[in-house]
Amino acid sequence: MRALTWHGKHDVRMETVPDPKIVNPRDAIIKITSTAICGSDLHLYDSYIPGMHSGDILGHEFMGEVVEVGRSTTLQKGQRVVVPFVIACGKCFFCEKTQFSACDNSNPAEKADMSEIAYGYPMTGAFGYSHLTGGYAGGQAEYVRVPYSDVGPIVIPDGLPDDQVLFLSDILPTGWMAAENCDIEPGDTVAIWGAGPVGLFAVQSAFLMGAHRVICIDHHPHRLELAKAKGAEVINYHDVKVREALAEMTGGIGPDAVIDAVGMESHGFSFDNIVDAIKTTTKLGTDRTHALREVIMACRKGGRVSVPGVYGGMADKFPVGALMQKGLQLKTGQTHVQRYMPKLLEMISEGEIDTTWLISHRMDLEDAPKGYKMFKEQQNEVTKVVLKPH
Repeated sequence: MRALTWHGKHDVRMETVPDPKIVNPRDAIIKITSTAICGSDLHLYDSYIPGMHSGDILGHEFMGEVVEVGRSTTLQKGQRVVVPFVIACGKCFFCEKTQFSACDNSNPAEKADMSEIAYGYPMTGAFGYSHLTGGYAGGQAEYVRVPYSDVGPIVIPDGLPDDQVLFLSDILPTGWMAAENCDIEPGDTVAIWGAGPVGLFAVQSAFLMGAHRVICIDHHPHRLELAKAKGAEVINYHDVKVREALAEMTGGIGPDAVIDAVGMESHGFSFDNIVDAIKTTTKLGTDRTHALREVIMACRKGGRVSVPGVYGGMADKFPVGALMQKGLQLKTGQTHVQRYMPKLLEMISEGEIDTTWLISHRMDLEDAPKGYKMFKEQQNEVTKVVLKPH
């Protein structure tokens, strides 16, 4: 089959690789009909995430048709399914608490040792996202093996095209959980750093959860226009000092809840960000946390901080004093996708949520390397790339 493979920083290639096979009774093989490039794929493209091996197959946002099943799966051949990026067994301590992104069984022991050293406990498995998360082949390919296929994939009813449901695999539940982690109350003002796909879905989700005002911070004009179209007020951080602007917009109090939808690749020319960039380049640090620092400093006293943005390692100059002295609540983590998929699918089916407006480019899977380069270099124009195998 054809698949997109990783070979180093800014080096991804379409190659012919062996077809996946059933290796466990709970497996299924999916023929990919749609897959997407995610913002967190750029962390791999930029070599910020450790544990990548040359030839690894990329991609964790995908859906398709079931073409082969193990004897213990609940899926049937011919079904259309969306597959969550998190791989979860459904039966461990964490899965029974619906904390699927903390599953204890989906990361093979020899791989889990790596993430246990890095994070204290082993991470769950995930598709196409380094050997820290199991080294599973991803879905930017013609076919993919789905472990624990009786737990993860959700069957899509007839009449819903791929474009409407593809983002159930990651970014829609991630934006939803980001807003949910804000514990939004009536009358709340929510500020969101990052008008990328997750940030934009967080805007949409925050309003659906009852936020009175949503303020979105970014510097890409087109992305800010998309946020405005969804009802948000916007701040271009090139034009103003963000914390001062937020204080003025909220009567000096600050936002009730804040969301860091940027993660480790914060941009800008603030002093702390320049230092972070130098340390990352020289391997003296791994994460650029300018956005996270700004989020914590801007939030009102007693407010809530939600962090869906991906971070991978250590950070300098973390404002732990502000976090504690202001009495902030902090919630973060990879998304428990399986928890949210049924509700969000129902909302899509009933017309409460639309996702298709986010798609800016549709390309052949063979053009995936070009899609990565575009997404990296043209973030104002490229909001979401959907890839279609032939």
